[in-house]
Amino acid sequence: MEAGRCVVRMKRSVKMRVLVSLTATLIAALCGALCGGWAGREFALRQTAGRLITAATQNLANSVAYSRDSHAVLDAMNSSQAPFCSEQDLGLILQLVYRSPFLKEAGRIRDDKIACSTALGRTLLPNVKLPKPNFIGADGVKVYQNLPLFRLPNATVTSLQAADSYVTLNPFVFIQQNQELHLKNTVIDAPSNPAVSPQSLVSRSPSNSDSDFRIRDVLYSTRCSLLYNTCVTASLSVTEALAANSGILKVLILAGAVVGGLLGFLLSFLYRRNRGMEQQLRRAIRKDQLQIVYQPIVDLPDGKIVGAEALARWTDEEGFAVGPDVFIKIAEQQGFVDSITELVVRHALRDFAPLLRDRPDFHLSVNVAASDLADPGFLVMLDSKLKRFGVEAQSLAIEITESSTALREVAIATIRRLRDRGCSVHIDDFGTGYSSLSYLRDLAVDTIKIDKSFTQSIGTDAVTVAILPQILAMAAALNLRVIAEGIETGEQAQYFTKAGSAILAQGWLFGRAVPVSNFKSLLAAQNEMAAENQAAPRAEAAHAL
Repeated sequence: MEAGRCVVRMKRSVKMRVLVSLTATLIAALCGALCGGWAGREFALRQTAGRLITAATQNLANSVAYSRDSHAVLDAMNSSQAPFCSEQDLGLILQLVYRSPFLKEAGRIRDDKIACSTALGRTLLPNVKLPKPNFIGADGVKVYQNLPLFRLPNATVTSLQAADSYVTLNPFVFIQQNQELHLKNTVIDAPSNPAVSPQSLVSRSPSNSDSDFRIRDVLYSTRCSLLYNTCVTASLSVTEALAANSGILKVLILAGAVVGGLLGFLLSFLYRRNRGMEQQLRRAIRKDQLQIVYQPIVDLPDGKIVGAEALARWTDEEGFAVGPDVFIKIAEQQGFVDSITELVVRHALRDFAPLLRDRPDFHLSVNVAASDLADPGFLVMLDSKLKRFGVEAQSLAIEITESSTALREVAIATIRRLRDRGCSVHIDDFGTGYSSLSYLRDLAVDTIKIDKSFTQSIGTDAVTVAILPQILAMAAALNLRVIAEGIETGEQAQYFTKAGSAILAQGWLFGRAVPVSNFKSLLAAQNEMAAENQAAPRAEAAHAL
């Protein structure tokens, strides 16, 4: 019955976790989509603003060129000596139109009627009287908008008349350009320049200088000429701008939703994993399921193993190996790291008690956390375990991280009590924290362990390699022993061998952290090799006799 209830509770827990994960993922996806939509909207508006500036600038250049070119053609036509509307006259006018990129058609006017035209010749013109010009410029040039003969369904055709000559401007320069830029409206404001065509005149420029602005739901960009009294304003509504960039808008919304959903799922997974990991870790400690491995500490230069560092390893209930930097941090944050310290001390003393009793020169290193130094029960636990396994305190080295000594008075007091008992004290990861020459003197430790980041800088251009001689000089000045961590290459080992003082070493070059059985096999092999080396000279001496 109880087992059935446990199964039901587990199923409910799994369902709740799945529901929480889905909810978090959906909320994050929605937030991501909103962020993507906002980013897409901003991108579309910025893109449109750039196109509006381009359109206004190009249309301004065209309007100025319109004015200059149309006046030049009218002057050339009026100065022609060819007979009025003769073949020679029409040929000259046709050449002028062909040469101009801004003109569509030109011809002659008599009695307010079109007498001849490059497009219609002389015989196809109906007897139509010209309407009243829309306005007359200061130079006397008449401006006609949308003449009956030249009406186009999607464009306003403008013609200019000077004396008995007229030209019709090409409206498609503006239209094609605006279509390429996905724009509909280009406003040309030229109150004193009759040679400029008002294209789709819907508003007036709000200023006489370059400006970019927004009025309600419409974006505007105005550009004004410095030489002519002409301003061009290009405009597009926000709705049209978003429609023109709908593709990128949809992509950003979708990308935002995907990224948001993945981030939400990842965060919920990490949160649940962290919460679950704490409970799993507590169970593993309670069931004594943490694995303790040992990494050799050797004496340079002969490479003899003189010690071992005990390290905790943990595989969670799902079969994933969890690094000590993760589970130790969780234990510290949740206030039960002392349980891990007790487990490591117990296992290490149990595994090495016979060896430590037989070899007084061999030392066993155990790491403790900053909170252990401030815990009155830590020293009590340590005394109890040493007595239980019959190990002298001199065989045990307590490693504390450099950062854990930040609480100066607590660290100094605990270190003094440890040394009074006979334990040696090592500063781990030296060079990454707070220690200075005076502080090290006050701490009164026995050994500093140089952090692997300094070791791995050997043979490189890293700044840290220049600090190594200073660290070694500091250790020599304070009569401290040195252990170099993280040695992986012969070059690194050779560097410390040549340092001039007895230095211990630790790293993959001499051995990885292994279970106690493998470690003892390594020791046995080393002892066997040492015995063979000692026996060889004796055999040679006996042979010589």
